[in-house]
Amino acid sequence: MKQLQVALAERSYPIFIGRDLLGRSELWREYIRGSQVCIVTNETIAPLYLAQLRSKLSGLSVVEVILPDGEQFKSLATLNQVFDALLAANQNRKTTLIALGGGVVGDMCGFAAACYQRGVNFIQMPTTLLSMVDSSVGGKTGVNHPLGKNMIGAFHQPQCVVADLSLLDSLPPREYSAGVAEVIKYGLICDAEFFDWLEANIDKLMARDSEVLAEAVYRSCHDKALVVAEDETEQDRRAILNLGHTYGHAIETAEGYGNWLHGEAVAAGMVLAVALSVKLGWLEPVLLERTRSLLAKAALPLDPPDDMNVDQFLQLMGRDKKVIDGRIRLVLLKALGEAVVTSEAPVALIKEGLLEAGVRA
Repeated sequence: MKQLQVALAERSYPIFIGRDLLGRSELWREYIRGSQVCIVTNETIAPLYLAQLRSKLSGLSVVEVILPDGEQFKSLATLNQVFDALLAANQNRKTTLIALGGGVVGDMCGFAAACYQRGVNFIQMPTTLLSMVDSSVGGKTGVNHPLGKNMIGAFHQPQCVVADLSLLDSLPPREYSAGVAEVIKYGLICDAEFFDWLEANIDKLMARDSEVLAEAVYRSCHDKALVVAEDETEQDRRAILNLGHTYGHAIETAEGYGNWLHGEAVAAGMVLAVALSVKLGWLEPVLLERTRSLLAKAALPLDPPDDMNVDQFLQLMGRDKKVIDGRIRLVLLKALGEAVVTSEAPVALIKEGLLEAGVRA
């Protein structure tokens, strides 16, 4: 087992990474403060792992919330199911919510924990690669709105993160690939050595080699933990974690939540961001080719949807949380492993990049 610490003073917490950790309650049960627990999961994960988790909660008052599965259900309406269950069970301010699921479950459970009685504890138990390396770490919680992704939410840190790699054994290939997109992101934004390592080990990673997978999850969480410790609430540096996300969120919103997986949209968005960095003269074209090659080996889309047009892209990108004073701020690369948040790219150049990527005028 590997262990990391997210260093946030009194809000610091550990990340446990290894196989069969769900059954090792001695690791994580101490982070349950009171006698009440609410497990939030979904219809896909519940039949697989809910009974195993519940068996490790003997002596506690446990309520279960089983949500519908899918990004399209990441909404305020679905979130109310969690509040309904908490209130019906008279759960108090010492309750601990446990998020057993992927990024959608983790984001909604965390947001419910941030809101219920003005804030209660929660634990992240991610069941997808994407949630292990990204959404479960750092305290970003929230839901989608029809006009924009993740526009309603709060920063609320978990008590701990339990990344049980054995839970990935049941993860479908498409969702696994979507998680690899976020792994590749860390190499691009802040860890050039990791990017080189991924190029050398991508075939083993896609084959789910145990040692390579454990190292990829550890390195990703390590990189994210460092960035979050510097800028918990995304006032500055933490925004680099959104490489490809401004483009990607536009794709997810336009295509309908869930039709493109988050990691798929981010992959296409990263290609657009790297290509724009080349157009600005900040990168050599060879890095764009390396990026496209690595994403292709991870079975990820390289191009945006063919039914979107440039005006639609720009309109949706203009609603992004990074937009300030009407200027589109993008995460771009000055070099491999060196990301910046900038509004220097002229709209005309962004348009040109979209057109060159095949987006309709």
